[in-house]
Amino acid sequence: MTAKSAAAAAHATVYGYPRQGPDRELKKAIEGYWKGRVTADTLHRTAAELRRSAWRQLAEAGVHDVPTGDFSYYDHILDATVMLGAIPDRHRAAVEADALDGYFAMARGTQEVAPLEMTKWFDTNYHYLVPELGPDTVFAPDSAKQVGELREALALGLAARPVLVGPVTYLLLAKPAPGVPDDFEPLTLLDRLLPVYAEVLADLRAAGAEWVQLDEPALVQDRTPAELNAAARAYRELGTLTDRPRLLVASYFDRLGKALPVLAKAPVDGLALDFTGPAAGNLDDLAAVGGLPGKRLVAGVVDGRNIWINDFERSLSVLGTLLGLADRVDVSASCSLLHVPLDAAAERDIEPQIARWLAFARQKTTEVVTLTRGLARGTDTIAAELAANRADLASRAGSPITHDPAVRSRSHAVTVADTRRSPSYTERSVAQRAHLNLPPLPTTTIGSFPQTGELRTARADLRAGRIGTAAYERRIEAEIREVIAFQEKAGLDVLVHGEPERNDMVQYFAEQLTGYLATRHGWVQSYGTRYVRPPILAGDISRPEPMTVRWTTYAQSLTSRPVKGMLTGPVTMLAWSFVRDDQPLSETARQVALALRDEVNDLEAAGTSVIQVDEPALRETLPLRAAGRAAYLAWATEAFRLTTGGARPATQIHTHMCYAEFGDVVQAIDDLDADVISLEAARSHMQVARELAEHGYPREAGPGVYDIHSPRVPSAAEATALLRKGLEAIPAERLWVNPDCGLKTRGWPEVRASLENLVTAAREVRGQLSSGAF
Repeated sequence: MTAKSAAAAAHATVYGYPRQGPDRELKKAIEGYWKGRVTADTLHRTAAELRRSAWRQLAEAGVHDVPTGDFSYYDHILDATVMLGAIPDRHRAAVEADALDGYFAMARGTQEVAPLEMTKWFDTNYHYLVPELGPDTVFAPDSAKQVGELREALALGLAARPVLVGPVTYLLLAKPAPGVPDDFEPLTLLDRLLPVYAEVLADLRAAGAEWVQLDEPALVQDRTPAELNAAARAYRELGTLTDRPRLLVASYFDRLGKALPVLAKAPVDGLALDFTGPAAGNLDDLAAVGGLPGKRLVAGVVDGRNIWINDFERSLSVLGTLLGLADRVDVSASCSLLHVPLDAAAERDIEPQIARWLAFARQKTTEVVTLTRGLARGTDTIAAELAANRADLASRAGSPITHDPAVRSRSHAVTVADTRRSPSYTERSVAQRAHLNLPPLPTTTIGSFPQTGELRTARADLRAGRIGTAAYERRIEAEIREVIAFQEKAGLDVLVHGEPERNDMVQYFAEQLTGYLATRHGWVQSYGTRYVRPPILAGDISRPEPMTVRWTTYAQSLTSRPVKGMLTGPVTMLAWSFVRDDQPLSETARQVALALRDEVNDLEAAGTSVIQVDEPALRETLPLRAAGRAAYLAWATEAFRLTTGGARPATQIHTHMCYAEFGDVVQAIDDLDADVISLEAARSHMQVARELAEHGYPREAGPGVYDIHSPRVPSAAEATALLRKGLEAIPAERLWVNPDCGLKTRGWPEVRASLENLVTAAREVRGQLSSGAF
């Protein structure tokens, strides 16, 4: 096929789409089912209607083949676990008794059975449920979900392409099941897994699938020769099946590197590649391997992870180059649109000029279709769109929002001394222990307490003008009094005010900083039914006035025990926002850090002795390839130290991280120079405590003993056992006792019981330590 015919044959498509519905209907239906207010049939009907609505929107916009199978009640990796029959033994009876309840038990756990471990999906804020595998794992195909959703789309008269997690990525994301030695490599199960994929592919072909997409994002990471050989073997075997649809192997988030020639040579029918951000190198790499003669290329030229409008001329240039490198070139977003909100047109509160700069899922779909039309029929057919796009890009580049000389001058004046605390931790810890006078194994929480319906109603009433500021603040004060009183009664040592005034740990601060935009409907799935509204980092950042001092000092006035000031760190403020793409992330991080440094200083001046600067996204934002990691960690840790570098020696600086593979960033955790770090550890059985010990981490740490992403109430005995395991790695004089994460998503009854058990466990182990019984 010539380049001209390849262009004429171009189709528009996307890899996946937001699941929740325009008003988060899926979240409401699932949580209603959990509470017994919604039946399983009603839940299934709601889900089916959301799928149909999304497919119709895509088709009406001009998408040629809509994705199916990407919809999920909780997580697409958990769906793959079900499809492959890799149900953990402890959940098998529940799944067999009721498939839906068993599915949610794997995701959330029950009082009797722990859930699957949860961690971040590559370098995003989406969380997936980690498959648990071992040498005795038996795979068995269950393609009912995938086949059923394909048939739903076909019944609407649509061209549809099922999307599956690829076998290599599935195994590389898995971990050894509990009781299986840590050195077990799930990839050794590949030969056992491939026949199951073959059966699923045959089922999909029989149901009418012409193409099936197999997602292999794990191949964009640094991979060993053995792992690359496994990928070659997997696609040689799947590609030579006689009873299969055509196969499209997709990657995203970075360049494929050494995996590209492996997949290019494989007997598959097409590749889907990302050509945005760090993956732009795929263009040169594809040319270097001689392109994809005789194959389909799906070109991801619209950024599926950020919300800025596409540069049409730049994308058309990339597409034009690609025309000579494949038999057929289709156009897509760079990855699933799961990672962006649904519709920018719903944002009525954003100034119209700025709104022109934004593209959410629906707008990105339109961009894909526009680029496809320009590629297939010539740029004259999209002349009006090109002109409008150039104007919008120029409007953003020239806006005063994006450039504040005072902010930039302050940022450029930062010195190395500003990023170092003095004296050393060893000397600071003596001053802090004398000042705080805490017992061994001090107990605390991560920051937030349950966000009740009454609190959400109060915030909504304030926004709508149904109540005034004074009435709202009285409601917040009442909540803080309740939280402080409970913590004192429960026996916690370092208290928090509970954050009742905060809608989200990033959005709350973004709404008070210049340069940020907040959305009203920009929901993005974080995990399960947990959705967040990432703010938009549109311009230079500064802090007009204190953001947290009012409520922290009020809480401290209610108790003689120390109350932590709670801030979100600069890297997390970036990672959980949609960041600007017109300057280096390091510069944006420095601007945010300086704003937060002012807040640390004001908290200290108001008498706050313990300040926590959360950085749960430090590991999440780590580049997927090792070559970029040192530079990232240098500016990321510097930004944290710039935030805290002016703190007094007696002020104890805490930080917090959760739901990530901490072993990759232990040195960076050390480089933060925080006095205390709290980390998620309950689901991973204190793995992080061992990693800290192996590193020789010299400061205080609180590996969590309460998994807050499950409704389970851990018993005092369970918390005690985890504490004892923690003490095997961390000395008692440096070990804290805390939950894994904040408590805002949990209900008060389970929080009360769980924290009371946590305090009981701490006291029991303290007693054992003092008596020499441990």
